[in-house]
Amino acid sequence: MQNVEQADPILRWAGGKRWLLPTIRTIIGEERIINYHEPFLGGAAVFLGLTYAGKAFLADTNSDLIEVYECIRDEYRALHELLSEHVNTSQHYYAVRSEIPELAIERAARFIYMNHTSYNGIYRVNLNGQYNVPYGRRENPRMPTLEALKTVSQRLQNSSLDARDFESCLDSVGPGDLVFLDPPYTVAHNNNGFVKYNQKLFSWEDQRRLSNVVDEIKKAGAYYILSNAAHDSIAELFDKGDRLVVTKRRNAVGGSASARGSASEYLFTNVGVL
Repeated sequence: MQNVEQADPILRWAGGKRWLLPTIRTIIGEERIINYHEPFLGGAAVFLGLTYAGKAFLADTNSDLIEVYECIRDEYRALHELLSEHVNTSQHYYAVRSEIPELAIERAARFIYMNHTSYNGIYRVNLNGQYNVPYGRRENPRMPTLEALKTVSQRLQNSSLDARDFESCLDSVGPGDLVFLDPPYTVAHNNNGFVKYNQKLFSWEDQRRLSNVVDEIKKAGAYYILSNAAHDSIAELFDKGDRLVVTKRRNAVGGSASARGSASEYLFTNVGVL
């Protein structure tokens, strides 16, 4: 990956980790990473901002999202042409939202368009699996340029992309690899709005499964960096005798700016401990 340019995310993503990249780079330091794994891909800010020697194994349970990255990797020019056909109006937004195209590349363009023009960049579907986020009334949405899509496409060339559960990432993890884990934040007892928002996406039982995955990553001789909510129950569940770093972030989910504020987050890692 030494000859591939680092890239900025091309999607708005609630809980995205672009702000965390400097801390992650500091944690990694001079450690040589073989392969990179990210089973909660989301906005992909960390993948796009790091370097490694081998291949990237990227996954997410959101199959629509994975399809977008596949289209960026394989057909970024055609994708950009389709994106240029969309306009930022309420009428067009709801017309696009109401229809699901048959072709993957058209669905990918639809996804990116709605991501940049919807309310708050939230991905949400109803019980029928239909995207139902309202129009965001953003005056100047920053749609990905052709050059931005090209750069991300280049980053994805030596990557595998799969829509799957995070536990399956263990199949390809080996010594010297790095696994970055950024699950939706859910804790055992917490009244934080961000946590409540994600409860249906990632249960406490999922957190327990994730803790077991961390154990298996360590057994494989690999590195891990886990981002999670700053809460006593999380600290206890993920206490593996490794490093704990406390960070601060601006809460991006909430009804108003005054209600969002900032919150602490935990980073657990065995980089420098392994």
